[in-house]
Amino acid sequence: MRINKFLATCGIASRRKAEEIILSSRVKVNGIVCNNLATDITENDIVSVDDKKIKIENNKVYFMLNKPKGYICSAKDDKGRKTILDLLPKNQRVFPVGRLDYDSEGLLIVTNDGDLTYKLTHPKNGINKTYYVVLESQISSREVETLKKGVIIDGHKLQRPTINIISNQPSKAELTIIIHEGRNREIRKMFESIGKNVIFLKRTKIADLGLGKLQRGKYRELTKKEVEYLKSL
Repeated sequence: MRINKFLATCGIASRRKAEEIILSSRVKVNGIVCNNLATDITENDIVSVDDKKIKIENNKVYFMLNKPKGYICSAKDDKGRKTILDLLPKNQRVFPVGRLDYDSEGLLIVTNDGDLTYKLTHPKNGINKTYYVVLESQISSREVETLKKGVIIDGHKLQRPTINIISNQPSKAELTIIIHEGRNREIRKMFESIGKNVIFLKRTKIADLGLGKLQRGKYRELTKKEVEYLKSL
């Protein structure tokens, strides 16, 4: 098993985050620092992260969290900010499926299943994510059409989003937007590209899985049916 997948299967981090951990020389294989992403791990190898031995986690857990503003999607923060792990059971080694930035809120899947995380977050799979967005000003039909064509952010042309306007007043616009990639601060950057400021951003659905009645700051375990649905995407 490739080393980044091994770390993800052990519940250390998603595959992409595991690559960062490996490249920072925090991983040892049989007592020797390993920062080669092409390394394959066998059942006889002893692997450690930060000098703590790890093994494949067979007990998979899946949580849905309604993330509030003011929390970061990380295990710890060098600035002392609150993290989503402060809202979850203390005895679980889990990581978020994708990200919601510090000022955003809403649906977040948290798990120790690296394969599912990879499936839901890799841009090539095009999993729909639905957001409710509030802008601090009105948006024109021309600006909406510009976004629908796919704007260029950080040198990358985004896939075309689906946008529906809920209300459009001179001082505030409300809308829903469905994206397929989930790049870093993608929605905020999209609207910045047309001179609009997002004042509220909430993820409401991943594919057809929604928050339902889950209150802000609360979590629940996903049902077996929900897990099977996500794995089937």
